[in-house]
Amino acid sequence: MIQFIVSLILFFVLFFGIAFILNMLLRQTWIMSFVYPIVVLLIVDDFPMSEYFTNPAWAFSSFWNKFVSLNGYDIVILLFGFLGTIVSGIVIQKLRKNGYQMF
Repeated sequence: MIQFIVSLILFFVLFFGIAFILNMLLRQTWIMSFVYPIVVLLIVDDFPMSEYFTNPAWAFSSFWNKFVSLNGYDIVILLFGFLGTIVSGIVIQKLRKNGYQMF
């Protein structure tokens, strides 16, 4: 149970930080929220990324089967990473609205 809580916090903070830095550098508020599904693809699947372009039907069905067969704890951990990217976008918007110009 301790590992689960630590994993939730770790994924949230990790992806919040990555998204915050990307948002500052690229000045695209929601860029990491759109990139995050690709990160999940890389985490869950065990075949080359080129399969998504050469054989997309098989690759996406295989990914979906692996994603659905994940443990509920793993899905919640991945969702907390996505939540971190969303909160990062909200924080960047609030900071820019309040006059902070980052880079």
